[in-house]
Amino acid sequence: MNFPPGMSYTVSYDVSSFLDASIHEVIKTLIEAFILVSLVVFIFLQDWRSTLIPVLTVPVSLVGTFFFMNMLGFSLNLITLFSLVLAIGIVVDDAIVVVEAVHAKMETLHLSPRKATEQAMREISGAIIAITLVMSAVFVPASFISGPTGVFYREFSLTMAISIVLSGITALTLTPALCAMILKHVHTQKPAHKQTLLERFFARFNADFTKFEHKYGNLLRKIANRKVITYGILLLFVIFSGILGKIIPSGFIPNEDQGTIYANITTPSGSTLERTEQVADEIQAVANGIEGVESVSTLAGYSIITDGVGSAFGMNLVSLKKWEERTMTDKQIIEVLNEKTSHIKDAKIEFMTPPPVPGYGNSSGYELRLLDKTGQGNLKLLEVVANQFTDKLNKRPEIVNGYTSFDASYPQILVNIDNFKAAQKGVIVADILSTLQTMLGSEYATNFIRFGQLYRVMVQSSPEYRAKPEDILNLHIKNKDGEMVPISAFVDIEKVYGPELVTRYNMYPTAILGGEPAPGFSSGDAINAIKETAKTALPKGFDYDWAGASRDQATAGNESVIIFGICLLFVYLLLSAQYESFLLPLPVILSLPTGVFGAFFLLFIMGLENNIYAQIALIMLIGLLGKNAILIIEFAVMKQKDGSTPLEAAISGAKARLRPILMTSFAFNAGLIPLMMATGAGAIGNRTIGSAAAGGMLLGTVFGIIIIPGLYVIFATLGEQLHKRNSLKPAIQAKH
Repeated sequence: MNFPPGMSYTVSYDVSSFLDASIHEVIKTLIEAFILVSLVVFIFLQDWRSTLIPVLTVPVSLVGTFFFMNMLGFSLNLITLFSLVLAIGIVVDDAIVVVEAVHAKMETLHLSPRKATEQAMREISGAIIAITLVMSAVFVPASFISGPTGVFYREFSLTMAISIVLSGITALTLTPALCAMILKHVHTQKPAHKQTLLERFFARFNADFTKFEHKYGNLLRKIANRKVITYGILLLFVIFSGILGKIIPSGFIPNEDQGTIYANITTPSGSTLERTEQVADEIQAVANGIEGVESVSTLAGYSIITDGVGSAFGMNLVSLKKWEERTMTDKQIIEVLNEKTSHIKDAKIEFMTPPPVPGYGNSSGYELRLLDKTGQGNLKLLEVVANQFTDKLNKRPEIVNGYTSFDASYPQILVNIDNFKAAQKGVIVADILSTLQTMLGSEYATNFIRFGQLYRVMVQSSPEYRAKPEDILNLHIKNKDGEMVPISAFVDIEKVYGPELVTRYNMYPTAILGGEPAPGFSSGDAINAIKETAKTALPKGFDYDWAGASRDQATAGNESVIIFGICLLFVYLLLSAQYESFLLPLPVILSLPTGVFGAFFLLFIMGLENNIYAQIALIMLIGLLGKNAILIIEFAVMKQKDGSTPLEAAISGAKARLRPILMTSFAFNAGLIPLMMATGAGAIGNRTIGSAAAGGMLLGTVFGIIIIPGLYVIFATLGEQLHKRNSLKPAIQAKH
């Protein structure tokens, strides 16, 4: 495609197919997660009526979430859908806690469903309120983050917080009413018929769970009052979490397979548009013969990297088939394209994928600007430095396909205007430039209507009068007296070399550089490699700055750590108010390293990055694992107020809440399985957030139920000692 005079073009790719496919995948995952969560709940509750109650509360919370999302102006996008998938496993938790507590009252005290519900709600209402406040408060600080990163955090956080608050309200209102209406007292009934296979499975499950609960209690009696063991386990998780945090590659927004590939073409300096078209057509023929390619478009005269126009620039837009209709990913197809176009020697070709977020840069991978701060304006020197820097980056193992689009060797015509001679002839410089623009380029004059159509009038010399550089000197210009003056009287031309397009960044002449992380390395590894190379490779007077998504990733710093810390502070302050103690919230906070280790461990096993999706999952784990600790501590506090020792209270609380903790945790993990196994559009984001949340929840629960009672014993005992010491002070002062 050529560029007619006076016309402008915007090159873009259609993201609707990728978004539609991604949303379709997430909605399918939403349904699968709902089914798996319901199955796990049924296994633990072993009664369809009991299972029906938490299942009914899920749509109530989600529909209410949609209402508030609409009020906040949120759209149904990948971020909000991610949060809804995760919310399924969370909003069901409160209802499960209520149903399980009612079941326990009916089984142990042989009460009617209504009486059992009333007694159970008196005991667990405080825990439900604490869980709801903590889990929703976790997401509040993240919603205040500004910038592009804040968009991700804000929509996810507020959607999650709304669904959690609604689930808490539902657990305190609708769930008890459903328990009193739907549940049946069947614990004293004996089967009058031969047990079915399902009943035998449940009987075996209950027997095994009872044995496990007994062994769990014995384990806690041996280690819960041993500070060395509790602190030792906690210290090991902190150390291993730090090690894995350093090992796991870091990233920002994962580069998804969007079903589109760019080919940026740069032919040798001075090439004609026809020559560039030949290269683009050759690439098109090669791409059409590759399995998985749907169609290929060509565009000669435009560079996707620089957004520049020139005869030596060109591009191809390779559209891939739907994800389920091809066996190769976009990266694999790029490897095939590189191999099959390696014979094209008269052009520089870069294959790349679109940026992870449309408009967030020109391509995937890293993107930076080399800045000339010498003040000399020597563009040829800028080209040399850019090429040398690119070569050194390509030698790094973390980087592949590094390139620079800057080339200062294009043949050009330099028009020199003698201002003094022009003034003598009565001509001003603005008129000279305007004449050159009109006669050589083009200028829009007016419109006219003919045959019912609107036509644009463009003024320009005929081709035969602008075919050679010397034709510039044959032009005439009208001076202030209305006389036609030959332009050759004050203009001469000179053949020079220079860049096709000069760009500036922060007011400095700049060269655009880009590339991809090598296989096995992340964008964070590539950014660190660039920083290290720039310290030794860039000469004095040259600097660099980031662009596109790389800019936010490189300048983010410790933002995620700060967010994590603020979320912990919110949780601590809320629990301090809940328990009226600054010590009892510490077991909740100190139990979190187990979840962080689990999240990092599963990310490492699955070869995923620690990117923004993983960081969102870590923030979510604060609330989820805090919920488990709250369930134990809330019951232990009640037992201790009744006269039990901290050790007895901790063991009683852990055993009493073991079943709901495991039930809610396994239900949540079951809802994450579809995310962990995701394929197709948006698969990397799905697997990242699913794996981080599942790993953190699984290991955080398994090891958390072991160290939380020990932590409670430590801080509850310390609280008793401080209380006794404070109560003795008035008596001691009275004696003196």
